[in-house]
Amino acid sequence: QVQLVESGGGLVQAGGSLRLSCAASGRTVSGYSMGWFRQAPGKGREFVSAINWSGASTSYADSVKGRFTISRDNAKNTVYLQMNALKPEDTAVYYCVADRRGSASVRIDTEYDYWGQGTQVTVSS
Repeated sequence: QVQLVESGGGLVQAGGSLRLSCAASGRTVSGYSMGWFRQAPGKGREFVSAINWSGASTSYADSVKGRFTISRDNAKNTVYLQMNALKPEDTAVYYCVADRRGSASVRIDTEYDYWGQGTQVTVSS
C-alpha cells in the first residue's frame, strides 16, 4: 500500500508561484508514474500533469503547459509541481496520484491506483 501526502498549497496572488510536494510512504514508488489532478469548486477532477517512473517523460494539460513543471526525486520518494504565473482559474484542491504502470501518458483519474488527501491552492486576482 502507498500513502501520498501533499504539502505546499496556500494563498497566492495572481502571477505568483507555489511549489507543491508529494511524499510517498509505505513502499518505494520509483517504478510508478506519479502526477497531479485538481478539482475546483463545483467541477470534476481535472488532469494537471504526470511524470513517468524515471522522470524522463512528462505530460501536461494544455491549461498549465508552459507555466507548471513536474519533477521527481526517487531517492526521496517525492514528486513536485512547480507552479508559476498562477491565475485565479488555477484555484482548486490539488491531488497527488500514483500509478503502478509507470507511464506518464495516463490522464484519466480512474486509472490511478493511489491518491493523496489534497492540498488547497487559492489564487487571488
